[in-house]
Amino acid sequence: MAITIKEVAQRANVAPSTVSRVISNDPRISEKTKVRVRKIMERLGYHPNFIARSLAKRSTRIIGLVLPSSSNVFYQNLFFPAILQGLSEGAQKEQYSLLLSTGKTEDEIYEGVVKMVQGGIVDGVILLYSRMNDHILTYLRDRAFPFVSIGKPYDFIEEITYVDNDNVLAAEQATDYLIQLGHERIGFIGDDLTFVKTLDRLFGYERALKRAGIVLSGEYIIHEDFSHEGGQAAAKRILSIDEPPTALVMSDDFLALGVVHSLREMGLRTPEEISIVSFNQVLFPEPSFHGLTSVDINIFDLGYQAAKSIIQKLQTGDAPTGSIIPHHFVERHSCKSIKRTAMTLTY
Repeated sequence: MAITIKEVAQRANVAPSTVSRVISNDPRISEKTKVRVRKIMERLGYHPNFIARSLAKRSTRIIGLVLPSSSNVFYQNLFFPAILQGLSEGAQKEQYSLLLSTGKTEDEIYEGVVKMVQGGIVDGVILLYSRMNDHILTYLRDRAFPFVSIGKPYDFIEEITYVDNDNVLAAEQATDYLIQLGHERIGFIGDDLTFVKTLDRLFGYERALKRAGIVLSGEYIIHEDFSHEGGQAAAKRILSIDEPPTALVMSDDFLALGVVHSLREMGLRTPEEISIVSFNQVLFPEPSFHGLTSVDINIFDLGYQAAKSIIQKLQTGDAPTGSIIPHHFVERHSCKSIKRTAMTLTY
């Protein structure tokens, strides 16, 4: 026979309502009481019926996750498993589950979100991206459905809850680093320009060049798909220029991986022939790519804070509009100084 909440309360010498609040991790209950009640629950083999509780409260305790594109990108790019780990830990701490949206096209993804929302499948939604003119964001906003964006929104920035890095500053610092090494022919390879992070990183790159008095060359700016293949295509395009850049700022490590592979196929070495600074600080299984200089955007923290923000919104109806996760620069071995050294004259 199943153990009931009343039996747990009797054994713990507390009210059944206290046990219920312990189960929901209510902040009004002291940590000492929570630990004692949970130990008794474990000893008795009591398992809360979350389905019944959800029906009673008209809540599923499920958060929907929306990817920026097809699921293939999710499995290929190590950014997504890393951010999912942060999301999972943040959600699990408050006993929420995650539901990943699926779809091969933007229309399929949109239809999946509509089904999640109108079908009452999820309590809230986290967008794992931020882009211009996003139909899903507009749909959620128009319905006043709780959601959080990982990435600063393009519009309605004062009213949408989001988690992001200071991408403008990060890209400016990455470009400055290459300038300090003596590079003037610096290219930028980014993904889709509809993504706000790409726009911000491009702006930071341009701002650093302008401040250093370096003339911006449009042919040094290339945008490709958010994939390994996109990086390979970008490398071929950048090296077809008559006077190719000596250094590159990459908006994503996955793109950088494709670029480095292509450079090797063409007989070019990093950093001997071309220096590279990238973003995300993802460690690829291939040891030879562990030397990539990169901007660590703290992917886990982005996911964890996003989960924390949506849950706060669900529980209180409010959450901070924008949370900025700090980044830091990780200097490794993919950049080379090309400063001209002064000649020593002998008489």
